[in-house]
Amino acid sequence: MAKSSRQKQKLLQILRMLMEQTDENHGLTVAQIIEQLESMGISAERKSVYDDLEVLEQFGEAMGYELCRIKTNTVNYYIGSRQFQLAELKLLVDSIQSSKFITAKKSHELISKVESLASVYEGRQLQRQVYVTNRVKNPNETIYYAVDCIHEAISSDKKIRFSYLEWAFGQGKDKIYKRPKREGKRYCVSPFSLSWDDENYYLVAFDSVAQAIRHYRVDKMEKVELSEEDRDGKDVFENFDMALYSKSVFGMFGGELTDVRLRFTKDMIGVVADRFGKDVFVREDGEEHFIIDIKVALSPQFFGWVFGLSSKVQIVSPKEAVEGFTAELQKVLGNYN
Repeated sequence: MAKSSRQKQKLLQILRMLMEQTDENHGLTVAQIIEQLESMGISAERKSVYDDLEVLEQFGEAMGYELCRIKTNTVNYYIGSRQFQLAELKLLVDSIQSSKFITAKKSHELISKVESLASVYEGRQLQRQVYVTNRVKNPNETIYYAVDCIHEAISSDKKIRFSYLEWAFGQGKDKIYKRPKREGKRYCVSPFSLSWDDENYYLVAFDSVAQAIRHYRVDKMEKVELSEEDRDGKDVFENFDMALYSKSVFGMFGGELTDVRLRFTKDMIGVVADRFGKDVFVREDGEEHFIIDIKVALSPQFFGWVFGLSSKVQIVSPKEAVEGFTAELQKVLGNYN
């Protein structure tokens, strides 16, 4: 590479050094910067390096960093503030590592990219944040392409087609395997939103045939592709509250939304706030209880949640909810008789 070409890189190489090698506890002197530049075949005088550092300092705020200096025996320069603080990067790393739908391979790739946003020293702290657990990681690498196709369909106002898989009990080596539902017949729906629930990614869409909102786990969707058909069901989604829908559909397990009245002991207020939010309307019922009215999908998952709270909660109404819950209890009890 010609000398003049290398000289044009000088400012960028200095910025790269500072980004990769410095933080609040580690700095570089001008002499160290010059030494590294010379190892790249870039000659530099002290004055020109000072000028470059001044330029980087002036443009730091616009570029999302802060160039700082500290004087000990000599002056050290370091990046004191970045677009992402170390605590924020740790949060991103933990989120990636704990996500079931991100494969182990993709998790390592993403974490390596997150580490590049910090200095090499802070990057080591991020590596210590990553611990190996027995979490179930989805092996399906195609999920990223499915998500991309869904977003494209939403932005272009088109339906999507896909095969939907289900777990099945098999013979021989693979006792548990996935197979297409509906004997492989492809689904065609109008995608409207993606939702994260119980560590899984879901597509919320309108099914034209059923004339209803449906949701599908993205990691079970296969061969997702755009359809030439325009989306429908927009009138259904005009007043659709995604947050409310996620609260009402326990574990994204389908069921008709029903107005349900629940009675809790007062020590359960935290459980109610965690599940339904602090804005849920609560009214007292005597000195030791309170009542809420909510919309939920009556499903085994909802009844299981109620059962898990034991005598701390009671389904008051409607009748079908009470009967549905007692019927589920009888089914479970039947396994032990």
